[in-house]
Formats: sequence, C-alpha cells, structure tokens
Amino acid sequence: MADETTPPADAPPAGTATPEPQIQMVSQYVKDLSFENPGIGRQVKSPKVELAVDLQAGRGSDPTQYELVMKLRITATDDGKPMFIIELAYAAYVILKNVPEDYLQQVLMIEIPRQLFPFARRIISDVTRDGGMMPLMLEPIDFVALYRKKMAETAGQRVAS
Repeated sequence: MADETTPPADAPPAGTATPEPQIQMVSQYVKDLSFENPGIGRQVKSPKVELAVDLQAGRGSDPTQYELVMKLRITATDDGKPMFIIELAYAAYVILKNVPEDYLQQVLMIEIPRQLFPFARRIISDVTRDGGMMPLMLEPIDFVALYRKKMAETAGQRVAS
C-alpha cells in the first residue's frame, strides 16, 4: 500500500509556490531629538505624563524600499507646571518583498513600529535619566489600535467630504 497525499483544494498548483513575505530592517536611526527640561531641581509630587504618537511612511527610490518615522512627543507636568518635554523622531529604513499590496499599510503602520518601539523607549529612558529626572519607561503602545483609530478617522473624513 503506497502513501498518497493529496494537496488541499485551495493549494496553488505544484511548482508555483507563493513566495514568503520578507521584512529586512536596513537601518534604524534618530532623525530628530529634542529635550526641554524646565523642571530640573523641583520636587516632583505626582507628574502627569502625556504621550502623542505619529507614524509617517514614505516609499524610497526602489518600490520595495520604505522609510518609516515614528514621532513621539512626551510632556510631563506637575501641578500644571512643565517638568519636561521630549520630542523624538525615530526612523527605520526597510525593504519589504512579497508583501501583498492589501497588507502593505498594515506592515508599515503596525509591524515596523512594533519592532522600533523598544529602541525608542530606551532612548527616552536614557534622555530623561541623563537630564536629571527619573528614567521614564513608556508602557508598550498598541499599534493595532492606533492603526484602527487612524483608519476610522480617515473613513469618517471621506464620509464627511
């Protein structure tokens, strides 16, 4: 008795395997960094920290090359007085191959920022510590929720137009 295996009905014909999507992180770099520290020397009671995140993606000269810039703006106040303000633009240059067009935006706005965030978080922690404050350890960011919110806002703008 010979073992015969039949491929699933939805499998591509033999010899036409779909290439796997590939993400290659070519480089990561600080594009811009600003740290203002007007609260140095003040006793901090209970600081209020606000975080704003903005993601921008652009295509490079080659259709597989992209630059993603994750902009983080953090403001900390205590009793309404500014303690510090950090603005960080952390960027990555990536090559994406075999990523279906339908998923390209999701890869750029969810997966790449998810990979970049730990490095940006470390930079912010180091800057606040070196600036004379307690190191600020940002909580992880839900880039999926951020993406969904942005898509809902874009859809709302289209409907309103």
